[in-house]
Amino acid sequence: MSDPKTGSIEGIAKRALQKEADALYQMADDLPKDFAPAVERILGMDGRVVVSGVGKSGHIGRKIAATLASTGTPSYFVHGSEASHGDLGMVTSHDICILISNSGETAELRDITLYTRRFNIPLIAISSNPDSVLMQAADYKLALPKAPEVCAIGKAPTTSTTLTLALGDALSVAVMEKRGFDADQFQVFHPGGKLGSQMSRVADLMHGQDSLPVVAPQDPMSEVLLTMTSGGFGVAFVVANGKLEGVITDGDLRRNMDSLLGKSARDIANTDPTRIEPDMLAAKALAIVNERKITALPVVDSDGAPVGILHVHDLLRAGVA
Repeated sequence: MSDPKTGSIEGIAKRALQKEADALYQMADDLPKDFAPAVERILGMDGRVVVSGVGKSGHIGRKIAATLASTGTPSYFVHGSEASHGDLGMVTSHDICILISNSGETAELRDITLYTRRFNIPLIAISSNPDSVLMQAADYKLALPKAPEVCAIGKAPTTSTTLTLALGDALSVAVMEKRGFDADQFQVFHPGGKLGSQMSRVADLMHGQDSLPVVAPQDPMSEVLLTMTSGGFGVAFVVANGKLEGVITDGDLRRNMDSLLGKSARDIANTDPTRIEPDMLAAKALAIVNERKITALPVVDSDGAPVGILHVHDLLRAGVA
C-alpha cells in the first residue's frame, strides 16, 4: 500500500474535491423523497424555521438558517444543548424544526426532538442514517446518500457536511423561487457591504433634477460650456418640451472645435445618447459605463423626461465597482 504522505498536496486536494463532487452528483440524481413535501410545508407555515444541531452539524445549521432568513424565510438557529436549558421557549407551535445529525443519534438533540413531538411541531430531519432515532421521529426525512468521508481516516465530517450544506442550499433556493422572492426583496435584507451596494438601484445613487445640467436646443455654445463646467459633471443635457433630446460631452466638443462658439446646443448634441431608468440596478449601470466608456448617464422616466444624472464617481463612492 502506498504511503499517503508521499502523495502530492495537489493530488490529495483533487481527490478530496472529486469525491465530494461525486457525492453531490449522487444526491442530485436521487433527492430525498421527502424533499418536495418539506419545501411545501415550509411555504405553508405561519411561523419560522428553527434549525438545530451540534458540532459540525451545528456550524452547517447556522449557515442554513442564515441563508433561509436572507432569502425571505424567517429562520434562526438554536444550539441543541442550549435548547435543553431554556431555548426551547423560542420554538412555537407555528414553527418548523430542521434538526441535523449525521448519525441521527446525537444525544443533545433528544430534548428538542421530544419537544416537537409533544407539541405537534413539524420536524424535518437531515441525517446519513435513515434508521436512526432522529429519522424515525421525523415527519420529513431528508436522508443523505451513502458516501465516505474524504479524510484519511474516514471519520472527520467532510463529505457529510458538504452534502448537508448543499441540501440546505437546495432547500433554501426551492423555497425562495416558489415564494417568488425577487431582487428588490433581496436588497432589503442585504443593505450593507459589497452585495448591498451592487443591489442598489440607480434612483438610490443618482443626482436629482435640481442638479441636472440642462440647456435648451437653441442655447449658444458659450452658455453650454458654462453649464458643463459649473455643474461638475462635464456634460450638458439638451431638453425641449420637458424631454431629453440630446447630450453634449467633452468628446462632442473636441469633434466640433472648428467654429465651436458659433454653434448652438442642437448643432453639437448627440441626439441618440445612452439613457437609463431609475429602477435599473446600479451594477447594470456600471456595466454600461464600462462598456461604452462614458462617465455620466442621463436618467429618464418612461416619458423620456430627465429625472436625474448618474456619474461614475457615484458608483465608485457607493462601492458598486
